[in-house]
Amino acid sequence: MQIDILTLFPPMFTGPFDYSIVKRAVDKKILDLRITDLREFATDKYKSVDDKPYGGGAGMIMRIDIIDRALAGRTGKVILLDAGGEKFTQKKAIQFSKEKSLIIICGHYEGVDHRVHEHLADEIISVGDYVLSGGEIPAMILVDSITRLLPGALGNEKSLDEESHNSEDVEYPQYTRPEEYNGWKVPEVLLSGDHAKIKKWRSL
Repeated sequence: MQIDILTLFPPMFTGPFDYSIVKRAVDKKILDLRITDLREFATDKYKSVDDKPYGGGAGMIMRIDIIDRALAGRTGKVILLDAGGEKFTQKKAIQFSKEKSLIIICGHYEGVDHRVHEHLADEIISVGDYVLSGGEIPAMILVDSITRLLPGALGNEKSLDEESHNSEDVEYPQYTRPEEYNGWKVPEVLLSGDHAKIKKWRSL
């Protein structure tokens, strides 16, 4: 799978994508991850990517011509990250993981020219009902949740079947050694060896 991220801040992705499942997926060539600096598509010497909003108002708006030039020649489902978009869920992550390629646009400043929503983006996605400085952290969330669904990305594919949010219920509580710590004990049923009882307990 190929994922292109269009952003004003490429260095933000250096740390999070250099570890764990995403890095392993890239190393195994399961994921082709590309980070593109939107400023490369600016035409003036200042590398301007935003401008004042028509009609007045606070803040600056990312320009549609910059984003359109960045999209030129790329193929795949275009996702715009925006607080007013559809809520991102595990179901949506599964849908995205079946795509051959995705292009994720990270908004910033006061927002993105609405013509991007109307004419360039295939889907508008929000990661929650709160305000962030830009779309970079939401993009990391999307990439992480999608990558773990790609065949071969996880060491144990069975873990996907039991993960939280793959059904209506969240994942059952998990315990490991030591059996007792500070007087806090592991539930006895998990130590019983009775798999039927354990399964029933986990389904409660």
